Amino acid sequence: MVFLRSILPLVQIILSGLIIAAILLQRTGASLGGAFGADNFSSGFHTRRGLEKTLFWATIILAILFALSALVNLFIS
Repeated sequence: MVFLRSILPLVQIILSGLIIAAILLQRTGASLGGAFGADNFSSGFHTRRGLEKTLFWATIILAILFALSALVNLFIS
């Protein structure tokens, strides 16, 4: 239990850095003009393929792992 208490903050720091990197690497669907009503055609729905799909699922998995590590940290404290 002591080992888990000492390593869990390091795991959370690594996971949070990976989540930030995965989010920043994802492509945005709309440009700044799309937020104000212009450029509606380029901001449509598109299917994720290849690396974009892998990065999307990796972000979800990293977020779940971070949430689980936070819960474990809460229960052992």
